[in-house]
Amino acid sequence: MDILVTNDDGIESPGLRAAVEAVLPLGRVIVVAPSRQQTSMGRSLSGDKDAYLQPSEFRANGTRVDAYRCDCTPARAVLHAFDVLFRARKPDLVVSGINYGENLGTNSTISGTIGAALQAATLGARGLTVSLQTEIGNHRRHAELEWGVARHFCREFAALMLETAMPADVDILNVNVPASATVETPWRVTRLSRQPYFGNRLDNPAPDSRLGDAVCHYGYDAAKLEPDSDILAVRGGLVSVTPVSVDLTSRVDLKSFLKAGPQKPASAE
Repeated sequence: MDILVTNDDGIESPGLRAAVEAVLPLGRVIVVAPSRQQTSMGRSLSGDKDAYLQPSEFRANGTRVDAYRCDCTPARAVLHAFDVLFRARKPDLVVSGINYGENLGTNSTISGTIGAALQAATLGARGLTVSLQTEIGNHRRHAELEWGVARHFCREFAALMLETAMPADVDILNVNVPASATVETPWRVTRLSRQPYFGNRLDNPAPDSRLGDAVCHYGYDAAKLEPDSDILAVRGGLVSVTPVSVDLTSRVDLKSFLKAGPQKPASAE
């Protein structure tokens, strides 16, 4: 099995190393990751036009792993890796993570971690994203964390995806591990909440407010969380496992929707 491992926290991230350690026993591992922090880049395909895959010294559990860095977003790194390294044969699995911080609810499409897996899915490879709950202040820095539990679940679900055929509409498994979890913590299959997990807001907005003045905080209403949502599961101390599709089409009957015809906007009187 060929496994491509990437992330959005950069190639020096301890979380990336934990992901590589998790999947090393499962197949041939190749690392392609951004040269630097790329949190919140979503599925952006931007990068330095002169950037290329630069070999990078990378060891995990005493084993040398083929690894490359590239000055670009996670999704662009995956796209470039498919062109350069996997032209003849796609990887059997793309693992993105282990991320500093949860990727839950409507914030998920903001995540560079998930963006990398979405890009892989559009190229015909299944993706696994794994994120570890952390304090908000650790989202953009490589804080010292205990990765053992997240590594355990990364290996468990990577093995599952390599051994089991996923249903046709499941392109990604998005796994979120609570900070309080142990290897015995139950996991629950969830859906992405329609609420934002995090919010970036200005305390005193004004015309000259700077982007950097916005403060990140938790943005959901606990009383309105869906009972099967990913946010509620992690809040309850459970590992959340959400099947994700690249198909963003609304879940409506398309024939009935078209028969209804275009709706006239309300009169602006």
